[in-house]
Amino acid sequence: MRRDQFLKSAAAFAALGATGALPLSAQAAAALKILVPANPGGGWDITGRALGKALQDAGAAGAVTFENKGGAAGAIGLAQFVNAAKGDPNAMMVMGAVMLGGLITSKQPVTLTQATPIARLTSEYNVFVLPANSPFKTMKDVVEALKKDPGSVKWGGGSRGATEHIAAAMLAREVGVDATKVNYVAFRGGGEAVAAILGGNVSIGGSGYSEFQPYIESGKMRPIAITAPQRIKGLDIPTMKELGYNVEIGNWRGVYGAPGITPQQRQALIDMVVKATKSKAWTEALEKNGWTPAVLTGKAFEDFVDGEFASLRAIMHKSGMV
Repeated sequence: MRRDQFLKSAAAFAALGATGALPLSAQAAAALKILVPANPGGGWDITGRALGKALQDAGAAGAVTFENKGGAAGAIGLAQFVNAAKGDPNAMMVMGAVMLGGLITSKQPVTLTQATPIARLTSEYNVFVLPANSPFKTMKDVVEALKKDPGSVKWGGGSRGATEHIAAAMLAREVGVDATKVNYVAFRGGGEAVAAILGGNVSIGGSGYSEFQPYIESGKMRPIAITAPQRIKGLDIPTMKELGYNVEIGNWRGVYGAPGITPQQRQALIDMVVKATKSKAWTEALEKNGWTPAVLTGKAFEDFVDGEFASLRAIMHKSGMV
């Protein structure tokens, strides 16, 4: 080893001994690992890979690797992350509102409190779509069929407890249908849900716009409603409220770090993620996927998640889901 290389390495190790974590400049050379607790092709997968690209684009990470582990609204991936990544300062897991809903409905033994909150990244609302050849043309058509025979309408989306599942239950309750009779078909990932919608295996599908965008633009899917409080700029999709249904629910996504990392290591990850969200690659991802930037970090993010758990639990209880 040349003398100048040795001195740089010694300085880095000295910093590690003093703080318990490598400084951001040193961590940039490390390989980050991002666990996506869902199958490929869905919102979490798109988010994780967009973040990885942004981390590299911003110079916050030298390399990023990904692993997909779907099932149980992210709980299977969460369990793996909690058990396998303990103490790893270079590991992160994508998560979001869907995971909270899934943990509430499934009562999994693993909890988010075992991992380390890093940052909320984006927010978006659920879009409901029909396959192009659907006999339904509008949300009103879907509601009429729901009223006549709740089981005849198959709702396709993410795992049980996903925001699109909650929205369907909210709509049923809103129009006088027993929410427990909603025929919801859960899928392990966005790719599976998309295939089911395109194949006509479900009547109507719900998810974030980013998952459906290419199929909407190609005419293979027809968007009929969005769960936003008002129309989203650039999207010609009526809101549920605009259509006369008091259904509004948002989706958001973020990242957690491994259990057992130090406060300094947590802050290093926060700094890296914030740096990534200021990159050109991230700005392009926001525009491409129709995401609203919603960066929230550290303790503020932790408190937000606690509040979301309470809010979702109340909505789901009211809708007969728990």
